[in-house]
Amino acid sequence: MNKLTLAAALSALVISASAAASVGMLYEEQLARAEEGKILTRPIAGIENNRWFDYRSDVLEAQKELTSDLRRASDLEDRRDAWEEYGHELRHERLDYIHDMAKKGYRDGTVSIGQ
Repeated sequence: MNKLTLAAALSALVISASAAASVGMLYEEQLARAEEGKILTRPIAGIENNRWFDYRSDVLEAQKELTSDLRRASDLEDRRDAWEEYGHELRHERLDYIHDMAKKGYRDGTVSIGQ
């Protein structure tokens, strides 16, 4: 391989790597990160009951599962699926906890737009 061909190949490699880096975060990851921002850090009405502890353990389980799924991901579609499932799980568990507490007469004190 002559120097010109080698330089062209290295240049193409650098451009390819920088293009991949500029793509940034996946859309599914952005949505999941938004759901992470909505994770409840305090129990509704300050009541630490079984439902609260279940919610916290479900969030931790979803985080562990995401880590495992991303580790096993072999392509872009696998990564998208992992992030989508994670975001869905976080949203489901949060809304389920809020609903269960509302049935008991306790309301969530936060306001969310676009649920």
